[in-house]
Amino acid sequence: MTTRKELIAQYKQNAHRLRSMGVFQVKNLHSGRVFLGASMNLDGALEREQRWLELGNHMNHQLQADWNAIGADAFVVEALETLTPTDEPRNYQEELALLLEAWMATLEPYDARGYISMPRRLLG
Repeated sequence: MTTRKELIAQYKQNAHRLRSMGVFQVKNLHSGRVFLGASMNLDGALEREQRWLELGNHMNHQLQADWNAIGADAFVVEALETLTPTDEPRNYQEELALLLEAWMATLEPYDARGYISMPRRLLG
């Protein structure tokens, strides 16, 4: 008989099959500035970002100000890369963090190029 602890471990291992995972962006089509994020529930994150902006409640005040000033049609909310689940045990949260880090290095969404402040460790 399977124990409760084993069932919980199996659920956590297989929960990734219930939803898509990946890195997303909110991109200002006028300026090219981007806001990046990653989520274990990519579809939910895309909808959440859109909804927060529409309601005027986005956590990133610069992004929200631009959205309010130039309108929703000037932005695209989209997935940049998804993680493909496998049957092998994997640390999806760690993989997502690495994917996000790679996209940050590629797009450099800081200051004038994006809506993210330059990380302290990157400052000279």
